[in-house]
Amino acid sequence: MRRVLVTGRGGQLATALEAALPAQGFEPILVGQPEFEFDRPGTVAAAFAAARPDAVVNCAAWTAVDAAEDDEAGAFRANALGPAMVAAQCAAAGLPLVQVSTDYVFDGRKGAPYVEDDAPNPLCAYGRTKLAGEWAALAGNPRTMVLRTAWVFAPMGNNFVRTMLRVGAGRPELRVVADQRGSPTAAPDLADAIAAVLARIRTAGWRDEHRGVFHAVAAGATTWHGFAEAIFAAAPPHGGPWPRVAPITTAEYPTKATRPADGRLDAARLGRVFGVALPPWQDGLARVMRALHAP
Repeated sequence: MRRVLVTGRGGQLATALEAALPAQGFEPILVGQPEFEFDRPGTVAAAFAAARPDAVVNCAAWTAVDAAEDDEAGAFRANALGPAMVAAQCAAAGLPLVQVSTDYVFDGRKGAPYVEDDAPNPLCAYGRTKLAGEWAALAGNPRTMVLRTAWVFAPMGNNFVRTMLRVGAGRPELRVVADQRGSPTAAPDLADAIAAVLARIRTAGWRDEHRGVFHAVAAGATTWHGFAEAIFAAAPPHGGPWPRVAPITTAEYPTKATRPADGRLDAARLGRVFGVALPPWQDGLARVMRALHAP
């Protein structure tokens, strides 16, 4: 196993994988729009034929959570039909597939971290379409592992860290939701974990225990408000802002899509099966802040 096809070129995770995979001895092959589009199935087959991969990581997705409420069909094409196409290509060639999913498949009402066997109950179109993508990927390819992650952020792209730093630079006070909990996960840390998982499969060969759903999030959890406070506490050494962060409720910041109030995920299974664990979210934040301000 050497050549890894990574879909979703230009996205946070795909970009991080481009750096993480070579460190484990893999050759990343990134594909994305316009030459790779789920709305044009022929481009999917063509990408596989050109890349001749040994494994695939599907990062391509509709990630605009609120916009999915207005176009669930479009989100379904990207998040469910797309993984079905990728899984079919993988099955035909006998390839391992890592399908990236989300904590939004849960309703957030458990009151404790979710394990992989907990029943999903998505509250929004994005969550429904991502859950359908999990099912499609698992049904379409016997060598599929679904990795659910959460609150992904990176030195590039649209994410909470970059938004807070941008908005905080112009305001003395921000109001941030304090009653939603989750595990902020740095894309570089998640990419390192995926690369390590693929390295383990390369060494041990594919095993039945590799198939199925795994949770892959940073260790620890916080609220959006707590995350924002940590971002601004880390910003001043890099010349960044430090505004006051006022806690508010979800009801005070209404959005089109309903998010899980407590989307914490238990990632112990990933450690048991692959020996892989992500570092604490605070370490991931420090890593991304360094990258954001690197000369």
